Amino acid sequence: MCGRYASARAKQELLETFEVEVDGAAEEELRPDYNVAPTKPVYAVMSRTPKANPDGRAVRQLRVVRWGLVPAWAKDPSIGSKMINARVETVAEKPSFRKAFAERRCLLPADGYFEWAVLDEAKAADTPGKPGKPKKQPYFIQPADGEVMAMAGLYEFWRDRSRADDDPLAWMVTCAVITTSAEDELGRIHDRMPMLIEHDRWADWLDPGTPDAREFLIPAASTKMRAYPVSTAVNSVRNNGPELLEPLQVGEGDGRPLF
Repeated sequence: MCGRYASARAKQELLETFEVEVDGAAEEELRPDYNVAPTKPVYAVMSRTPKANPDGRAVRQLRVVRWGLVPAWAKDPSIGSKMINARVETVAEKPSFRKAFAERRCLLPADGYFEWAVLDEAKAADTPGKPGKPKKQPYFIQPADGEVMAMAGLYEFWRDRSRADDDPLAWMVTCAVITTSAEDELGRIHDRMPMLIEHDRWADWLDPGTPDAREFLIPAASTKMRAYPVSTAVNSVRNNGPELLEPLQVGEGDGRPLF
């Protein structure tokens, strides 16, 4: 799964990189976040057709959404914290995601993501008679060229029926990251990873009129990614700063080499 990532680039850089036509987050600029966790606000790039657009053309937008998809039929938004990821193997069929996959796909900009490798399968139990938790080492995984990472995502609108129609808080926009199997070196860290969309496929992926978007879901080659161990400080969502992305020095952590 993908449960933490970093998104620290300025909004203006994202607007330029993703060739955004409409800044849907004009009144809201997120601060750099080096420890993005579920339910936090994040940037999402999407293509939508404005109601006032006479030619019916979809326009690429940047919006702020909440990480953790809440289906339109959900009774309350609490379900979103459990729906941060959508597996590529079932995203087109699973009731919670299939409509969003068909009509509401997005790109979630990131600098990279965190994953935890199990170092010791067994650990001495803290309480006699109870199994101990395995020791884990966090890694930061990012594009080897340092460019922004475009994670394949879905977004959905949820209506709070307890609020008036003209209440700006009546609607919530949420998202999920599509995940795929991790191969080769990345698979040694964790068996899942975010699905990444290559630049030349962005337009087709975002286009609501694309009949079958599954053809654009091709896992990134591990040779295009760089992974290295980082401090366990990232384990706590309370910690947030560029130091979370700094590689461990020799002798720290488990001492595993960089990929």
